[in-house]
Amino acid sequence: MKASGSSKEVTAKFILRALHHKNYRLFFGGQSISLVGTWMQQIAMSWLVYRLTNSALLLGIVGFSSQIPVFLFASIAGVYADRWNRHRMLVVTQTLSMIQALTLAFLALTGTIHVWQIIALSIAIGVVNAFDMPTRQSFIVEIVDKAEDLGNAIALNSFMFNGARLVGPAIAGILIALLGEGICFLINGLSFVGIIVALLAIKVPKRKKAAHTSRLWHDLKEGYSYAFGFAPIRYILLQLGLMSFMGMSYAVLMPIFAKDILHGGPHTLGFLMAASGIGALTGSVYLASRQTILGLGRLIAYASVIFGMGIIAFSFSKILIVSLSMMFLTGFGMIVQIASANTILQSIVEEDKRGRVMSIYTTAIIGMAPIGNLFAGALASLIGAPNTLILSGSACIIGSLLFALKLPHIRKKVRPIYVKMGIISELE
Repeated sequence: MKASGSSKEVTAKFILRALHHKNYRLFFGGQSISLVGTWMQQIAMSWLVYRLTNSALLLGIVGFSSQIPVFLFASIAGVYADRWNRHRMLVVTQTLSMIQALTLAFLALTGTIHVWQIIALSIAIGVVNAFDMPTRQSFIVEIVDKAEDLGNAIALNSFMFNGARLVGPAIAGILIALLGEGICFLINGLSFVGIIVALLAIKVPKRKKAAHTSRLWHDLKEGYSYAFGFAPIRYILLQLGLMSFMGMSYAVLMPIFAKDILHGGPHTLGFLMAASGIGALTGSVYLASRQTILGLGRLIAYASVIFGMGIIAFSFSKILIVSLSMMFLTGFGMIVQIASANTILQSIVEEDKRGRVMSIYTTAIIGMAPIGNLFAGALASLIGAPNTLILSGSACIIGSLLFALKLPHIRKKVRPIYVKMGIISELE
């Protein structure tokens, strides 16, 4: 891409090009505020559970309870994301998320909170997220007017998510040490005002939807048949599922490394998660700067290796600076893999099945995580957190090698779609 002016100005404009769309700009701003609070709550909740129980198993159980509803209900939510008004659905889900956070804040600030209440509220937010996540993923195409900017919008979403991931845990670590966990829950509840106001300000044209006379089960089955019947989507989803089950559990074990291995406090936990956020943020900027979606399949394989190696190296570290460096690599590998997969899927999926495919995508990333969290928590109780991460990282590396072997077949299947989209020509 060529333009007048300094290369720095051109690069910045190119990286942020999806923000030229007003609706996306509103969504980006509101979500940026909300996600800082969400990350603060996640760190505060894990620290609170470990402080109250000193149990790795209960850390796993809380993580399991907040994410298992996504595994159970996201596919159903995907059907409704294809049937209903996605814009209105998001207003409802964000409002319910705010109520959950404020309830958690009330219990924590009044000193009446117990682990069973945390688990119950985690299940509640999990159900809300099961409907929110696939709907939010599918909604992106409605607020970006140009199809060629879709990949950039997805990369900027990752930038937004991980910018909050950088800021939120750092703030949470300080506030927990000074004021306790409850203030983090309160700030999260109030932060939802930003995204709710933004959503209400967004104006999108009415989406054309085919009349649905079929039963829920039929549409659900059709979505799975389509996703797993097309090799590129199938292999991407399987790779993401493995990464989520075996690798993403590193986050739920972080309090153990922060407190027992690195001999720190809540601020150490915040720094570790922030380092991972910086790595992910760097990965997001890299993806946003790419001019084409070509080569993203190869990036998925490379990124998974980086992710796995980062986890393994982190498990051996007893020095904070080394641990922070490995968390940077882990975050970079994770987001490059996830965002690249998202971009490919959004580019090749048929519009009338977008909600269902993105619900399976959500299940692969978020829905598999609770099972992985429970497995990691139980395994860490038996063989220790470091050995658990060695096993997790090794599985991710093996999975990336298997995915790499399928890349030629994936390219062959995707090529006709890219030709039709004008991304490549018949002669290439």
